[in-house]
This record gives sequence, C-alpha cells and structure tokens, in this order.
Amino acid sequence: MKIQRTLPPTATLLSWDDLWDGMRAWVAGGGALKQREKEFSAYFGVRHVFFVSSGKAALYLILRALQSLNPGRDQVVIPAYTCFSVPSAVVKTGLRVIPCDIDPDTFDFDHAQLQRLIGPRTLCVVAGHLFGIPSDISGVKRLCHSHGIAVIEDAAQAMGGVVCDSQLGTIGDVGFYSFGRGKNITCGTGGGILTNSETIAAVIGKEYERISSPTTMENVSECLKLLIQVILIRPSLYWIPSALPFLKLGETVFYKDFPVHRLSEYKAGILKQWRQRLERSNRIRKENAFAICEMAKIKPTMKSWESISFLRLPLLMRDKEMRNKLFRASQDTGAGLSRMYPVPVNEIAEMEAQMEGMNCPVAKSVADRLINIPTHWLLLQSDRERICALLSHSSLSVERGRCHGDKSAHFDGGAFVSRNCQQ
Repeated sequence: MKIQRTLPPTATLLSWDDLWDGMRAWVAGGGALKQREKEFSAYFGVRHVFFVSSGKAALYLILRALQSLNPGRDQVVIPAYTCFSVPSAVVKTGLRVIPCDIDPDTFDFDHAQLQRLIGPRTLCVVAGHLFGIPSDISGVKRLCHSHGIAVIEDAAQAMGGVVCDSQLGTIGDVGFYSFGRGKNITCGTGGGILTNSETIAAVIGKEYERISSPTTMENVSECLKLLIQVILIRPSLYWIPSALPFLKLGETVFYKDFPVHRLSEYKAGILKQWRQRLERSNRIRKENAFAICEMAKIKPTMKSWESISFLRLPLLMRDKEMRNKLFRASQDTGAGLSRMYPVPVNEIAEMEAQMEGMNCPVAKSVADRLINIPTHWLLLQSDRERICALLSHSSLSVERGRCHGDKSAHFDGGAFVSRNCQQ
C-alpha cells in the first residue's frame, strides 16, 4: 500500500450540499423527480423524459419498447468496442447482439461494415459517443431510416455535448444518458431517456408504469455509498480504495442481470443543481484536455477538438506491451491513467456462444492499445505536469494525430474526432 496523492481515473462533481438536497427531497416525499423531468425537457428541447435507475436500465426500457413495436425483428447492431453495459442490456431484453467494427480514430462505426450488417431482422442500431467524442448520428439515421430501422443514441458519456447546434442524446430517434459515478453529472447511479417520438414515448411510458421505485433500504444503501464516495474520491485519500483489490476498482463487468427501477426522489434531489454542475464539469474537462495536449505536444487533426468535453482523453499506444508499461508507471506514481474495456464485444466471455465466428480486428486492436488520461475536476497543475512527464519519459512525439520520429516513440496516434455539419 503506497501512501501518496492518487488521482482517480474519473470523477464527477458532487458536494455535501448536493447530498443534503437529496435528503430534503427524500423527506419531502415527492416533486423532485417531476421537476427534473421538466428541466431536462426544456434544456434539451425534447417532449418526453423518463428517469430510471441506471444507463443500462434506460437502454433496456428503450429496447423493450422497440421490441413491442417491431415484434418480427430481433437483432441489435452496436459498436464492437463499447461499454459492456450496452450488450448486457441487449441480452437482458432477449435480443441478439450484432457487433460492428469501428473507426480507430473516432470509435464511431465502420460505416461500410454497418451498411452490410443491417437487414430485415435488424431492430435498431445503438450509436454511441465514446468518451464524449461525437459520432456521426445523422449519417447512421440516413442509412437506418431507409430500411425502417430505429437509431438509439447512446450519450451515456456525452451529456452536454453539442454538434451542429444539436445536443448529443437528442439526435437519434431516442437517446439516453447515464448519471453513474464518473459520468458528466452523477447522483451515484441513474439514467435518463429522451425522445421526441410520440410513438416510442407512448410504449416506453407503458413500460415505465410497470417498474417500481427503489425501496427504503436501497435508498439507505445508496446514501451510504455516496457518503463514502465523496470522502474517498479525493486524491489525498483515493490511495486507500485503490489499494484494496476486493473493491475491483476499474474492473469491467458484464452484468447478466441488473435492477430496473424508477429514479428515486432522493437521487432526483441530488440532481437539483445538475445544470450548473454539468456546465462546470464539461468546461473543466475541456480545459484539462487542452492543457494536457498542449503540454505533451499532442496535435489533433481536427479544428474543433477543443470543444469536446472528453470524459477521459483517449490515446492509442503502439502495442499492448507499451500500453501496459505506461499503465504500470501510472499506478506507481498515482497519475490516474487507465485502461478501458478489456476486449471487444465479440470476445466477452459471457456471450461466447452467440459470438462464434465473429471477428472485429480494429476493435480488438483498440482494446489492446488504448490508454486513457483523466480530465476531471480534481486535476491540479501539478497533476497535469506529472501526467505529461510520464508521456515524455516514454519518448512520445505525436503530430496530426499520428506518431512520428524515432523508433522509440510509442504512440500510434490519438483517438479524436472531426465531423462535418451534414444533417
């Protein structure tokens, strides 16, 4: 156990005042949830909002609704490199996961392969904005709508992001956010569904009526977890949980099952100042990403990358060995660098039977080589310098998103996005 300032890989603004707002809403017994729905509807410009217990619960309800609207279709196309919660929700719904390989620079779909994968059994396509990097939702919609296929926008990591004057999460037929720990805003766990489709909203509304609110004991448990989180997330104390292997921090889990509830009044109360927290959090993430890129002399190709609120700043290393070496150095110094999803969707052990014969080489390469730099509000100037020292120590030299220079350079490139405003 090494006692030192240790950065968490990701962290979200949450104060004692926010927890107090949650307690007051809980004691009051009603009103906070409806108020948050109205605020989200107005801020994001959508007609229908539903709050549930997690981002994967939100996706599950959406899939249930689309399944009832299209009973003859049973396939869901998702990016081959994405959060394990996405295929988990598909499996819980009883549908079949179809992974599509990705573009390594943007984590968006390989659009040529996507066109080949969709067909008469395709229920929907789940398009995401991994790490807050916008994907081409409009292009996916044009393709899918020509085949009568719905587009679900996974904005779990991109709340507050904007592309071509449209809020991420509102461009697809239906979208969802996550309020989990480490997301753009948090209330511990939670999720939101947004849509302007009257047809989809009507069916989701029926599903929503069937689910219950959390029990008192579940609320008490969440309250205690959040109290501990607020205390131990601080870099001066984070070395404690990071040194306890049984907590399995940073481990990616495929959930075979998970609870689906409405968001509690307690958590809706915690989100009372959500707009201020969201805007502040995203501004800080932009500033930290820009500062680290400047200090490490990483020069992305796109003109608008400074406007992206990177949930984490993703970089592709030359190979898996170099990635792991940098990760171990970060662990030794408490710099907060992290690996993400360990395998592509087609290699998740729990899904082995239905993934037989599927191959997604680009997603596999990304899973092996990707490392992420923290961008959250707890970073100090000294932390940015410590991170950049790690990168420079590895003889890194990146220009125009690609590695150049001597043979000791370890980057293959940075994963950044550039999008044209084509609707």
